[in-house]
Amino acid sequence: MPAWLYCGGGSERRNYSFSMWKGKGRTSRIRRRKLCRSSEPRGVNESHKSEFIELRKWLKARKFQDSHLVPACFPGTGRGLMSQTSLQEGQMIISLPESCLLTADTVIRSYLGAYITQWKPPPSPLLALCTFLVSEKHAGDRSLWKPYLEILPKAYTCPVCLEPEVVNLLPKSLKAKAEEQRAHVQEFFASSRDFFSSLQPLFVEAVDSIFSYSALLWAWCTVNTRAVYLRPRQRECLSAEPDTCALAPYLDLLNHSPHVQVKAAFNEETHSYEIRTTSRWRKHEEVFICYGPHDNQRLFLEYGFVSVHNPHACVYVSREILVKYLPSRDKQMDKKISILKDHGYIENLTFGWDGPSWRLLTALKLLCLEAEKFTCWKKVLLGEVISDTNEKTSLDIAQKICYYFMEETNAMLQKVSHMKDEKEALINQLTLVESLWTEELKILRASAKTLHSLQTAFT
Repeated sequence: MPAWLYCGGGSERRNYSFSMWKGKGRTSRIRRRKLCRSSEPRGVNESHKSEFIELRKWLKARKFQDSHLVPACFPGTGRGLMSQTSLQEGQMIISLPESCLLTADTVIRSYLGAYITQWKPPPSPLLALCTFLVSEKHAGDRSLWKPYLEILPKAYTCPVCLEPEVVNLLPKSLKAKAEEQRAHVQEFFASSRDFFSSLQPLFVEAVDSIFSYSALLWAWCTVNTRAVYLRPRQRECLSAEPDTCALAPYLDLLNHSPHVQVKAAFNEETHSYEIRTTSRWRKHEEVFICYGPHDNQRLFLEYGFVSVHNPHACVYVSREILVKYLPSRDKQMDKKISILKDHGYIENLTFGWDGPSWRLLTALKLLCLEAEKFTCWKKVLLGEVISDTNEKTSLDIAQKICYYFMEETNAMLQKVSHMKDEKEALINQLTLVESLWTEELKILRASAKTLHSLQTAFT
């Protein structure tokens, strides 16, 4: 789906960006596009499958008309949408009527509305959506939303859904965020149980068996990974949390690519969610959108997948590793760390495809300042060169950190490989983690090569 703005409630909203290959000119983009497309296997049309036939009937009954895209299965990306005709730049590819969107308003107008409006304190828009999803899934064939529910994933691969032993194999920074995410969802479930109990009159079965943790986790992941962004609205019967989420059937089959762009928004005049291309697509190609300029750890955390050759991918350097190879006898080290912290240079230090980030090198240059040069720290933050010695030392430290990460990454890949042999039931989860580490190793190797080139200037 699209690259979304963060809308609160723990949900990441997609922001649509369509296919525009990055290059230094039109000719370059066309050449790269042809090269890439010529090597990509075709997708297999799945529009004949019963679940998609029913979905199209359901959408058509709600005034949705589309002849541009069809569901298909693609190597590498799985289920997505394929162009049925050539698509021109600026062309509308999807216009999904408001009647097809699942929003908090949809829930309020349903049988749940009376319970939501009476509940104090008011439920959040996220809780309203999750409750509706669980309830409708439980209804099965009786649900008016069955055609949409049938094509939703049965399970998700976000870290919050992974087994603890698999989460332990994640990079430390991602592992910490995954544990925070899990705690957030568990608290969300615990704080919602009284509200679920109030719905007992609607069900024959005990609500505890319907609104279980696993059921709510599935609903939370559905909203978190698939919801699109709408302009914030406020409802008196809902909490003050911004109401910006909408589930968009069919449209949410579009897969992510970091190389594309689209224009997407809700059109107040047509009362439809519309997506337009900003580039051309040939017939039978997979059509992508972009969820945003996210690195792979962010994509894994929020959406449960890793993007191969992601230009935004990076390897994060923690404070502990930042100082790992610096002299422990530096009496000014605490002051240097304090300066970096005060000026925002202690977080988001990374290695990328082009080498160490400017922020990382700047932090290392300041940390490597000799005692007699310490008063020049402001010039370092402004990007000035203090001395060749400072430049060389910081590059040497960056290289040591890079090699450290490469050794750690190789060790983790070996560990994952061994676990794949021993834990066959976890093979899918482990393969996903393996792909994350593999991409990070590629980045580190590219950074090491760049660092080597930079160091040659001082030899």
